[in-house]
Amino acid sequence: MDFLTLFLIYSCFVLSAMALLCLCSGQRESFLARSASAVSQALSSVIPAQLQSVAQRVLHRLFHTRSWLFVVLHVVLQAAVYVEYTWEVFVYCWELQFHLLILLLPYLLLAGNVGCFILCSWANPGVITKSNHASLVQIYAYDGVLFQKGIVCPTCGLEKPARSKHCSFCSVCVHRFDHHCVWVNNCIGASNAKYFFLYLFTLTAMAATTAVISAAFLIQVVLLSGMMHGSYIDDQGQERAVDILFLIQHLFLTFPRIVFMLGFVILLTLVLGAYSCFNLYLALTNQTSNEWYKSRRHGCCHHPTLQPHERQAAYKNIYSKGVWGNLMEIFKPPAVLESKKKT
Repeated sequence: MDFLTLFLIYSCFVLSAMALLCLCSGQRESFLARSASAVSQALSSVIPAQLQSVAQRVLHRLFHTRSWLFVVLHVVLQAAVYVEYTWEVFVYCWELQFHLLILLLPYLLLAGNVGCFILCSWANPGVITKSNHASLVQIYAYDGVLFQKGIVCPTCGLEKPARSKHCSFCSVCVHRFDHHCVWVNNCIGASNAKYFFLYLFTLTAMAATTAVISAAFLIQVVLLSGMMHGSYIDDQGQERAVDILFLIQHLFLTFPRIVFMLGFVILLTLVLGAYSCFNLYLALTNQTSNEWYKSRRHGCCHHPTLQPHERQAAYKNIYSKGVWGNLMEIFKPPAVLESKKKT
């Protein structure tokens, strides 16, 4: 019972951590803002006014301005996983004669991921300024549905080019805006989308390889010990054959940190894998996250009198150039191609 209670607490902790990762992925700024506002209103009746003021400033700092907090959290989580992998998993697997290249694969992926992270975090995402506004307006046509000609950004004072959006975090308009990612503390736009794409996929691969190697080590331990063919004495003094629950309990108590890490990276792999597939779909169809959400909102909220088949035809993605052309646009944005032609 003690083990089951501990395992339940652990599972709740991991699921809560993953929920935080999902909610703070930067895809829905308005959702985060509404959540923070709802919590603040609910607690306003019991929290002193001075403490409310401090909490509001903290929430504003976290969810309405650029902050390095999530970057630090990202680095801490990544460091914790790799410390445990290096301290125990790598050493034990080396003693069990795992192939060296397999054991080094997470470190190779880490090197690539750090490089993509730095580029994505520090690169200009495609900020629209007075000097480049005239050229950026000509890159994409207005579709007349999601992007209307003649709309001026009230903050920047510039007409919004098609596929652009004003980022409330960075207080700038970004060309081919995708979303603001709190984990890299930067907008994702036309100029750094390729770095984010590679960053996301290397991060997913890191979690997956760490999970596979750790699981392979635990399986190897079970097979070498012959535990599956053994038996144990339960609390009632009866002899029972080893089952999955006993096996999990034994591994959890023998290698607690490895099992903790394995549970975390498995859930992380599932979440990042799903998000990577979503981003791959967007890339193949030449959509941004902003456009995907706006198109769904347009389909649900606009033209309420239209029939379902008419409502689907109300919006059509005019920016798709085919699978290969769409992928090329991620790694070679039209602005880059245009500048090369001029030279």
